[in-house]
Amino acid sequence: MQQEFPKTILKEAIQLTDAVWAAWVTRETGGWRIDASQHLTKARRKTLVEYLSSTQVSTWISGALAGGRTRSRKLPASLDMEAARVYAFPVRETQSLLLVGAADSFDSNAQRIWRLAAASKAFSSPETNAELTYPLPIEGKIALPYDLPRSLERVLKRLLRYIPAMGAWLAVYHDNELHIEAYWNCPSCSQQALLSGKKEFFRAVYESGTPLASQRGDSHWEAFPQAFLPEQARAWIFLPLKIGRRVVGAFALWRETSFSEEEIARLEELVAHVTPSVDMFITFAEMADHLRRLAMLNDFALVVSSAQNLEQIVRRVFALLARAFGTELITLFLLSSDERTLREYRSSGGSVTNRTLFVETHPLAEHIRSGQHLRVEDVADSGFPSMYKTARTALLIPLKYRGKIIGALELESDQSSAFTAYDENLLVVIASHLAGLVDYGRLREEAETRARNLESIHEAIQQVIGLTNIHEVVQLVADLLTASFSYEVSIVMLLDRDTHVLAHGIGGEMAPVLEKTFSEWGTPFNGGVASYVFSTGKSLLLNDVSQSAIYKPIAGWTPGSELCVALKDGEYVLGILDVESREKNAFSYNDLMALESLAGFLTSVVSSVDRYQMLQEMVSKLQSAQIELQNRIKAQRAAESRLMQAAKLAAVGEMAAGIAHELNNPLTTVSGFAELLLEDIPEDSPQREDMELILREARRARGVVRRLLDFSRQSETIRVRADMNEVVEDVLSLTRHLFHTNGVQVHLALEENLPWVSMDRNQMKQVMLNLFHNAIHAMPDGGDLRITTRSRQRDNARWISVAIRDTGIGIPPENLDRIFEPFFTTKSSSQGTGLGLSVTYGIVSDHGGFIDLESEPGVGSCFTVWLPVEGDLP
Repeated sequence: MQQEFPKTILKEAIQLTDAVWAAWVTRETGGWRIDASQHLTKARRKTLVEYLSSTQVSTWISGALAGGRTRSRKLPASLDMEAARVYAFPVRETQSLLLVGAADSFDSNAQRIWRLAAASKAFSSPETNAELTYPLPIEGKIALPYDLPRSLERVLKRLLRYIPAMGAWLAVYHDNELHIEAYWNCPSCSQQALLSGKKEFFRAVYESGTPLASQRGDSHWEAFPQAFLPEQARAWIFLPLKIGRRVVGAFALWRETSFSEEEIARLEELVAHVTPSVDMFITFAEMADHLRRLAMLNDFALVVSSAQNLEQIVRRVFALLARAFGTELITLFLLSSDERTLREYRSSGGSVTNRTLFVETHPLAEHIRSGQHLRVEDVADSGFPSMYKTARTALLIPLKYRGKIIGALELESDQSSAFTAYDENLLVVIASHLAGLVDYGRLREEAETRARNLESIHEAIQQVIGLTNIHEVVQLVADLLTASFSYEVSIVMLLDRDTHVLAHGIGGEMAPVLEKTFSEWGTPFNGGVASYVFSTGKSLLLNDVSQSAIYKPIAGWTPGSELCVALKDGEYVLGILDVESREKNAFSYNDLMALESLAGFLTSVVSSVDRYQMLQEMVSKLQSAQIELQNRIKAQRAAESRLMQAAKLAAVGEMAAGIAHELNNPLTTVSGFAELLLEDIPEDSPQREDMELILREARRARGVVRRLLDFSRQSETIRVRADMNEVVEDVLSLTRHLFHTNGVQVHLALEENLPWVSMDRNQMKQVMLNLFHNAIHAMPDGGDLRITTRSRQRDNARWISVAIRDTGIGIPPENLDRIFEPFFTTKSSSQGTGLGLSVTYGIVSDHGGFIDLESEPGVGSCFTVWLPVEGDLP
């Protein structure tokens, strides 16, 4: 049982860092002793002991122990230890250390985990353990340490076994604050932060690193949050959790009686005893959270990139953000292309709503335009204009695409100190990926909407052209607005400088009601939205008229939103064009642009003497703009049409099948007649050897044709248990002449008795063929191609791997991330379509596997296909 806990820690640390193996070794007379290990067979344990016994390695390890520092060195390949590098992590105040084998170099996070493991009491010497009076809270088999509240709750309960108390809490230091993660008999302690704001007393005690006890009535009593203390409490104590000079958290408890010096000393001993465990739990929880966030980023890339339009992108992003950050208070701001308006998407009651606002009046306009990250710890004290009434903290990250700010992503929470620096960095990564998708979706939506709007405007202008009566013009425009744009109410008015109506037109179902109201007012500009737009010449968009002081109610008509633009000739305002809807947030930036475009055309009709000629010019410009927009849409769709090139691949297969059939018939004739001739030729005839050669070569050619037919024949996907070595050999026999003619030497290293995998043989042949062809293209001057198959262990599962390593030109680092993208190719257009590796990766993924890629320019590339062994599918 003494070794069970060290093995548990070694196992957990290996899983968190992707180490190959680990061992706890101790110096003894004449060499080193392995006290515990993970992922080491008996043979490799013996190999490791022999390796440590060498003078050079023993001196290296002794240096690590003497200096108390982490060291690493390469492992000789002759050791057959799977790992390429070994790390040494000294165990403090002992003559032992943790040796860890790694496939590659560890990053800082992995090294930190192993240092924390080495600091665990589990690897202390027996003499050190003998001094411990109390059992470790994490002794024996425990729940996973990634659940920080549960783990700390167990630590807290264990502490309270030794000291009686009325209530207690355990807090951890995170992001410059103490956060209470576990508590007992103190519901008000939940989610409290103790170093923020005015809690200077806790900060002073915490930074000093010394415990402090207080009794009711003394000078320190009121410094402790009174909401935590019941009436009966008469004493409390606060103890920081320290490792060396570093404070990782704090422990506090209270009760009816004061604490004796003996109890305080006992508490200090207990706290010192559990602090390494608490620190390990914190680290494990942080790493687990980090891994979850990385998984979320992967989900983000997969889910969001498959969205079809901007609305779908926003909904999926909001769902992922809510899951990752634990808040439903999410807002996305998108600037229009001319930065006049801001579209605001907000999460509301499980759904997403949007509205359009003018940037100059938006409360967050300056923050968004600044392009700076903003993390607000206290919304109330900072005066930050939050989007949700219940918000206490906020996090605002700008969206930048090609160096230009296109909007911002904001999270808010009703919890105090809800967002950390890590959350901020993660949201920055998400925002950087989201910006391109959102900008593309927005521009495409705007282009398509503008094309439709321009077609409607073009239709309106065509009908207006030729009219000489201004009253007919404005009424026709009002009717066309409600008919073509589906606005419920539209109003067009022309006025003189004294705001007297020259002509007006009202369209829509509420036209009779509005006509009556205007006749009663005497002038339509008795205050209200129209009066504001006419006097200022500025467009006005009201998403909710009930919240606007400018809007003037009209009896019998209650709109939800309103959009009004001015008819201007230079700086002179000729009138207004107004549309209204019963729905709130009914108008968008595209409606504003459409209405302003129509206002410009209408102004030309009204103010120009030679209006017919001017309108013709406008129509010509409109048609050009329409053609340009249509060309843009065609260009956007041109990328989609490239997918049709994939159909050509099927034609290649059909052509190969046809050629194979044509070759098969004469080859059958040749082999048949050769067999007949052999029957007539005596055994000792000198011609017999030549005829046998003809028969062998004809049969070999028929075999090649048969395999070509098998490979090119289209069929349904059928997966069977198969030997990957046979697939490799079949494809090699089909392509051996290509390697020979291109000067490529093939070296095979196929593992015997390779486990079978479930596969579609034809699809897997296509994978091998694609990779072989890529290798040939990568070695235009010839070279060596090494093909290796092996059975492997990875992530607690069995796999088989096929490595195809060439000595070609390699792949530049900037292309590594894009090499599997469809239509991405470094070859000329006559050599490749860019589909080969994309199809290859898709087939392997569909089989539950994946492809690793290593490449160095000028040295070569290695593609390794991993396939799960049947019964071990992930």
